[in-house]
Amino acid sequence: MKSALSTGLTHVQSLEMQDRLVVSATAPEEANAGPVCATAFVAGLMEWACIEALRPYLGEGEYTVGSHLYLSHAAPAPVSNKLTAIAELVEMKGATLRFRVDCFDECDQIGSGFHERTLIAPARTMPETDARAASSPEFQRFR
Repeated sequence: MKSALSTGLTHVQSLEMQDRLVVSATAPEEANAGPVCATAFVAGLMEWACIEALRPYLGEGEYTVGSHLYLSHAAPAPVSNKLTAIAELVEMKGATLRFRVDCFDECDQIGSGFHERTLIAPARTMPETDARAASSPEFQRFR
C-alpha cells in the first residue's frame, strides 16, 4: 500500500444508464421486464466504486479482487436515469477490505449491500493460479 488506508474512506461512482445495461440485454428471455437496469450492472457499479476507492492506495504491482458480494436490488432504475454508487470502507481484516455500498438512481435508493475485496500481490498468487490452470483443461482454453 502506498499510504495508510483506514475505515471511513468513501468514493462516489456514477454511470449514465444506457440500453445495453437493461435486463433484456443480459437475459433476452426476460424482455418483458421492461427497460430497467439489470441487477448484474447494479452489482458491477457497486464493485466499481470500491475498486476506484482503493486505486490511489495501491502500490506498484498490487491489486484487489472481489471476494464477497452481498447486495439487494430493491427498486427498478429506468434507462433515462443516472446511477450512483457510494462505497464506504467499514472494516479491514488483514488483506480483506469490507465496504458498505449504497446505490441510487435520480429518484431514490435502488440497492445496498456489502462488498469485500482482497489485496493481492501477483508474485505470491501467480504460482497458485498457474498450478490451477495447468490442472484444468477447461481453463486452458482461455489462456
